[in-house]
Amino acid sequence: MSDRGDTITITGNVATPPELKRTPAGVPIATFRVASGQRRYDRAAEAWTDAGTNWYTVSVFRSLADHAYRSLQKGDRVILTGRLRLREWDNGTRRGTAIEIDAEAIGHDLLWGTTTFVKDANGATIDAAGARPAPVGDDAWATPGVDGASAGEEIEGAARPMLAAVATGADSSTGGTDAPF
Repeated sequence: MSDRGDTITITGNVATPPELKRTPAGVPIATFRVASGQRRYDRAAEAWTDAGTNWYTVSVFRSLADHAYRSLQKGDRVILTGRLRLREWDNGTRRGTAIEIDAEAIGHDLLWGTTTFVKDANGATIDAAGARPAPVGDDAWATPGVDGASAGEEIEGAARPMLAAVATGADSSTGGTDAPF
């Protein structure tokens, strides 16, 4: 295996509450375990059966660590992708292989439920004491845009052909002369 590891994508359940720690330099690191089980339909028994569970230790760094810590709970169904690492260990009485993933992206698995995305205001992170900041307000349009304008605010001179076509009733499918794109 290369030094960078192989990329892997899994779905599974968060099996332990995420723990958040910081390096001496202040870089946040979150860790948790994910159980990824496979199920197969047994036609003879006409029932679904478990085909084993793989256990992964997941490490998450920087802002993704803060976001995972604030967003994930034990039992949540997730999909994640990252770098696979196999680490041999020996504690003197037993030996084994730990399967670890350095996650690059994590999200809730929407096949099993819904979630609400809340964008961090100004890249807010968790303070050194581990306190979770209050979520951004319900008005997502109040968040300043990258150009200094408020999100949703009209920018002078910006082209908005789709809205212009809708506002004037012009539509190429109804014989209008202005295309909506």
